[in-house]
Amino acid sequence: MDKSNIIKKYTNGEVTIVWKPGICIHSAICWKHPHGLPTVFSPQERPWIKPDAAKTNVIIEQVKKCPSGALSYYLNNAEEPILEITNSDTKLELIPNGPIMINGTYTMVDRDGNEKAKNNNVLLCRCGGSAKKPFCDGTHSKIGFNDQM
Repeated sequence: MDKSNIIKKYTNGEVTIVWKPGICIHSAICWKHPHGLPTVFSPQERPWIKPDAAKTNVIIEQVKKCPSGALSYYLNNAEEPILEITNSDTKLELIPNGPIMINGTYTMVDRDGNEKAKNNNVLLCRCGGSAKKPFCDGTHSKIGFNDQM
C-alpha cells in the first residue's frame, strides 16, 4: 500500500491533528516517555490518535515536536492552517542512535545549487541506510544503528 498521498485527520472539536503516514519516520517522539504524550498518541491502538485525551494547548505543543512534519495541526475556528515562523536560533541535535535533527530556520541547497528556505524540523540520516537520503526514514531502528560503536 502506497502511503505517500494518505492524509488522516483527527479532531477534538477545537483542533485538528493532521497525520501524513508517508513522511512519518516513526521517531516515537509523539508518544514515547519522557517527553511524549501517550494518552493522545498510542500506535498500538486504533485509532492511534485520540485528540480528546488531552487539552488542545498540550496537543499543539506535542505536535510541534514532530521532527519529520508528519504531524501538523490547525485550529478548527481558523480560516487557514497555522504556519508559525519564529525568530529563533537554528538547533542541530544528534538523536541517540538516530538521525541529526535540525530545528529552526535554514536553507536547503540541492545538487543543482537551488536554494529553498525552510522553517521547520528535518531529520537527516546518520546510519547510511535510509532510502530517502539525505533524510531519515527510520531505518536506523530497523538495522540497530548504534552511534556508540
